[in-house]
Amino acid sequence: MKRVLVTGATRGIGRAVSDRLAEAGWAVVGLARRDLAGFPGRILPCDLADEAGTAAVLDELTADGGFDALVNNAGINIPQALDEISLDAFRTVMEVDLRAPLQIVQALTPAMRERRFGRIVNIGSRAMLGLERHSSYAAAKAGLAAMARCWALELAGDGITVNTVAPGPVDTELFWDVMPRGSEATARYLASIPVKRMADADEIAATVAFFLSPEAAFITGQTLYACGGLTVGRALQA
Repeated sequence: MKRVLVTGATRGIGRAVSDRLAEAGWAVVGLARRDLAGFPGRILPCDLADEAGTAAVLDELTADGGFDALVNNAGINIPQALDEISLDAFRTVMEVDLRAPLQIVQALTPAMRERRFGRIVNIGSRAMLGLERHSSYAAAKAGLAAMARCWALELAGDGITVNTVAPGPVDTELFWDVMPRGSEATARYLASIPVKRMADADEIAATVAFFLSPEAAFITGQTLYACGGLTVGRALQA
């Protein structure tokens, strides 16, 4: 049975990915700040903002054996206008959204290289192309996609693929935490989606599952925008 590590595994996209992969026969191990009843695998409490604590959890996991796949899903978004950005908030976003994925990849790839097989999928965001009040989040996600392209080149010869899924608006707690329900700005943003609806988390999970599948074995270093058309033409400027 193939083994996959999913970060931010108990909410939103992470939970949808965990459920879909478990149903497909993967042994799912999740990292999250909180446990959740009914999780379809093993869950380990982990605050990815804590570098030392993350290292301790990774030591425990790698001692149990290697992983066939990694889904770097965990992320934090602290929306702030340019003149409001605090360096503490900026550092927090970078720690969770950029440093932690790097730390996890460094911990898991030695075993992947040894077995000459691995699948890594990073969860980016349409916001990395630019979105008001999202400087920190956009920078972190853009950096993660850039690192994925570098990792793809470095790891391709070892049978490891690395790709990024960049969702647009997804009906999850994370989206509604930063986009007030019923506000004029939120309504305007949602109206700009060409397909005229938000994504369901399971639609993003299906995209992740594709990159982990044998059908995607020849694809690496790519960013796939699952955004309902927001990155196309004038919608990008909406």
